[in-house]
Amino acid sequence: MDIIAHIYNDYTEKFGVPRQSGLNPALLSRIVMEPAYRAPEAFRGIEAYSHLWLIWEFSQVPADAPFSPTVRPPRLGGNTRVGVFATRSPFRPNRLGLSCVELVRVEETADGPVLVVAGADLMNGTPVYDIKPYLPYADAVPDARVNEALSRKRLAVEIPESLAAQLPADKLPALTEMLALDPRPAYQDDPQRVYGVRFGAHNIKFRVEGGLLRVTAVET
Repeated sequence: MDIIAHIYNDYTEKFGVPRQSGLNPALLSRIVMEPAYRAPEAFRGIEAYSHLWLIWEFSQVPADAPFSPTVRPPRLGGNTRVGVFATRSPFRPNRLGLSCVELVRVEETADGPVLVVAGADLMNGTPVYDIKPYLPYADAVPDARVNEALSRKRLAVEIPESLAAQLPADKLPALTEMLALDPRPAYQDDPQRVYGVRFGAHNIKFRVEGGLLRVTAVET
């Protein structure tokens, strides 16, 4: 398969990336096409759709990683093994990801049409293999059954004004949403531990106690 595009955003490391698409709609990403796929005709009619499917590669997983029929999802505490095909783990036979994103706009640039999307769960620089329209009548199953054990309550987020002032104002909503989703593995719950997550050019340090996440430092 050919890589047709790469996505660019403020998720510069795996830690902190939402575990599913659509959870952080405040985070905008840019999909920049490879030269062979920049023909404007290829995007004719795309703005008629509000959402798109992205087929992409878990590029940070080693290509020679051995296949394992079971994995240990962090949301289940990191100790419970389930079948790989019953999860969305990145450790898959073909390392393919599937995400639904909102199409915000199409920008005409010197690099051809660029898709600006919201709600992506892809790291900065992730290769994209295909883009397809999302069709609610075919793709949505409102009464579908899911594993409720994988859900987690949102955290309240506290960012002191002195630290918030060190961050671009237009980035604060996306950062706050990322932290509210709780990037920690489910098996880590130490109120004294200081965690660090990279967001754009900044390293955000924080602690979590109960249902409150407090940002303690912003480093560059």
